[in-house]
Amino acid sequence: MNVEFIPAREAAGLIVSGDAVLVDIREADERARTHVPGSVHLPVSRLGNAALGIPPGATVIFHCQSGSRTAQNAGALAAAAPGCRVLLVEGGLAALAAVGMKLVEDKRAPLPIMRQVQITAGSLVLLGAVLGALVDPRFHALSAFVGAGLMFAGIMGLCPMANFLALMPWNRRTA
Repeated sequence: MNVEFIPAREAAGLIVSGDAVLVDIREADERARTHVPGSVHLPVSRLGNAALGIPPGATVIFHCQSGSRTAQNAGALAAAAPGCRVLLVEGGLAALAAVGMKLVEDKRAPLPIMRQVQITAGSLVLLGAVLGALVDPRFHALSAFVGAGLMFAGIMGLCPMANFLALMPWNRRTA
């Protein structure tokens, strides 16, 4: 695996000069809200099923939101770009934005599903705790139910709450 980490400023220079292809590995719901114009989209969840189609010898720069997903999937990213120089942006999209990289933003796009899950789960746990303390102790069961659901999601890799939220009208808008 021949993968190098690159500072955001250096990555931005290669992208702006046209010496590298930028590949966004975030999921579609994340990309719909903010992305670098002209970047290629290959979600990490589809790495095994899709080829980039970039000719050998090219320089390919991969990014996610913060840099952690690119680091965790470095081997799979290198395999997706055979014969290419593979670079991973240190700090991800946040770092690219911090060094002045132009971004396309759609504030009307829904928040990423996992952020919606965090907001919903946190609200339900807080609601259960407050109602349990002020109204009836049986409301603590709501907090326990949500906690058990989060444990299930983590263990099984399935998130029924995310699937439910994906069906909501605000998430049905095409990216």
